[in-house]
Amino acid sequence: MTKKEIAKNFLKLAAKGHSHEGFRLYVGKNFKHHNSHFKGDAETLMLAMEESARTNPNKIFKIHHILEDGNLVAVHSHLKQTPSDIGFAVVHILKFKDDKIIELWDLGQPVPKDSINENGMF
Repeated sequence: MTKKEIAKNFLKLAAKGHSHEGFRLYVGKNFKHHNSHFKGDAETLMLAMEESARTNPNKIFKIHHILEDGNLVAVHSHLKQTPSDIGFAVVHILKFKDDKIIELWDLGQPVPKDSINENGMF
């Protein structure tokens, strides 16, 4: 399995409320993340992902681009908490060691209701 496939599977499992499985399959020892809303350990992030899925069971997560550069994979996606939600543009950057995710950064930008840019965010 490629790093891009691992990143895709991990994020899709997390979005669907299966973060325990995603962490078990794809996350390495001493994992850390940089989301400023949570402690930086794997357990805290995994539980937050599960809570988000429980709170928003109809979440839509659509990946638009996946880029790989050495031990880093970047995933550009559209995340909607509900089908009627405008959503967020999200970029996840995942760092790998031995085909396991060992570090994660995530950045989000709300999709504006009225955008000046005719090209859209996706």
